[in-house]
Amino acid sequence: MEKPHNKAGKGRQLIPFRLEHMSSPGEFAKYAFLLNLGLFLTAAGIHLFKTPNHFAMGGTSGVSIIMATLWPGMNVGGALFIINGILVALGIIFLGVKTMGVTIYSSFALSAFVSLLEKIYPMSAPFTNDTLLELCFAVALPAAGSAIVFNVGASTGGTDIVAMILSKYTSMEIGRALLISDLAIAAWAGGLYGIATGLYCVLGTFAKAFMVDSFIESLNQRKVVTVISSHPEDVKAFILEKLHRSATVYTAEGAYTGQAEQVFTTVLTRRQAVLLRNHLRRVDPKAFLTIVNSSEIVGKGFRAL
Repeated sequence: MEKPHNKAGKGRQLIPFRLEHMSSPGEFAKYAFLLNLGLFLTAAGIHLFKTPNHFAMGGTSGVSIIMATLWPGMNVGGALFIINGILVALGIIFLGVKTMGVTIYSSFALSAFVSLLEKIYPMSAPFTNDTLLELCFAVALPAAGSAIVFNVGASTGGTDIVAMILSKYTSMEIGRALLISDLAIAAWAGGLYGIATGLYCVLGTFAKAFMVDSFIESLNQRKVVTVISSHPEDVKAFILEKLHRSATVYTAEGAYTGQAEQVFTTVLTRRQAVLLRNHLRRVDPKAFLTIVNSSEIVGKGFRAL
């Protein structure tokens, strides 16, 4: 199964939001909650940890932190509004409103959340004197937020809009272009705030790329379970009636015994896999069981195509 990527243009395809994709009000409410939760976590990472430490780790937030320093009368939230407003306008011109989809909302909502946090909880200095600890949270919070947003098929806007435009009109390697731009912003921060801060920004830029993918895999991780048992009907009943899952059943022949065996393949959550294993331990200790981690399952009962 193909591994998801954390940036548009680096292999991950952004799916424009459509209201008709939501089959029920409850599904829409869940989508809206997760989208805003992800955006809020990203905003919290920007305001609480990136801004006071001058961690300009690329993207629109990095440019906004630098702008707020160069123009003391401007805060990071206001700078984000300006940059994202320009990018959204370019996206609408070159891509159209339908293609931009929920990215329009995400861009302005992220800016609004940062501005709200600036008013509610102003940060005049970092929480601690441990810069590395601050960097960990500056990377982890936005990475977790971005992973939640990407996982529902949305985008945090910003450089994702640039990537979408470039991928449509050029044959440029988008991932490399975005990485170079992020490193250029980190270098700019190093020249403005000092070499140590610049190096922390470079470290954070690479760390976030790995952490977003890790968070997405954790959110989507399922267990692909294969069972061979001498009590196939009992296994089938447990999967269907107790776990409320389905399974693929096929007949295979043992290479050593030559006997026909029924093989069950099913996809479960971590907890369900433990329940099935405990059940087999009770009813058929000699059953053969394999459990394989999968980073993404797409289809009925899991994520939609």
